[in-house]
Amino acid sequence: MSALICGSLAFDTITVFPGRFADQILPEQIHILNTSFLVPTLRREFGGCAGNIAYTLKALGGEPVVMAAVGTDGGGYLERMNGLGIDTSFVRSVSDSHTAQAIIITDRDSNQITAFHPGAMQSAHLTPVRPRADIALAIVAPDGREAMISHAEQLAAAKIPFVFDPGQGLPMFDGADLLRFVDQASWVAVNDYEGRMLQDRTGLSAAEISRRPNIRGVVVTLGAEGCELWIDGQSQRVPGVPAAEVVDPTGCGDAFRGALLYGLERGWDLARCAALGNRVGAIKIATAGVQNHRLDPVALGLDTSA
Repeated sequence: MSALICGSLAFDTITVFPGRFADQILPEQIHILNTSFLVPTLRREFGGCAGNIAYTLKALGGEPVVMAAVGTDGGGYLERMNGLGIDTSFVRSVSDSHTAQAIIITDRDSNQITAFHPGAMQSAHLTPVRPRADIALAIVAPDGREAMISHAEQLAAAKIPFVFDPGQGLPMFDGADLLRFVDQASWVAVNDYEGRMLQDRTGLSAAEISRRPNIRGVVVTLGAEGCELWIDGQSQRVPGVPAAEVVDPTGCGDAFRGALLYGLERGWDLARCAALGNRVGAIKIATAGVQNHRLDPVALGLDTSA
């Protein structure tokens, strides 16, 4: 079975600041912030939440179907995904925009500052969800605002269970918007910061969200500490996996979600899905770039006979 991945395709310009942001930003002068960071290294990578999630899911042996939009410069990205065997039949090409672009600066403490240009992503809502017999579940990941709203509604109407993954798109929505997403989804996946913002805007804790009748589980990722799961108001901690080295945290959350979808495709319980996600996240963080990590399904103990 396949997983429909609704989200962004983007090019990531990734730079590394060898110092600490905290040493360059004066808290008492934040109202007149004017600073720059010398970044000796620069890479341009394929990125965007949908692309990143699909890359990991495919590498594990899953079957991602990407729903997104690219611009006039997106041909190379489509060729890459097709070459990896990723289904791009729901990717829209927009003739008057660039593909979305992210410019990311990471400091030595793995803190990040990101500027994002949405470009073609703003047209992603023009492609509707079309149910297919092979699509068993989906994820609504960060994308254009209208695309996230419409795709969640269409998935719910088609009775396709999906993960609501607001990510960096969460600030676009008020409490009422977020409650609608929660009440349409089957799972919610956030990091700890997003989890606090979700609680502030909806007035619901992770425990309370997990008790909603449609919700099968809430996943709160905690970086190196692993993640916390909430099911029917009860919490469970799934411990993190030590990384061989910390090279680049960009895209670790997306790698986790690719593994989460892999397990959900196969009917695993949420704890088993999260444990795989933690292992994959530890592999990803040891690799520069968001779609350069290599995964060995056999070494991960996955069944490759299907």
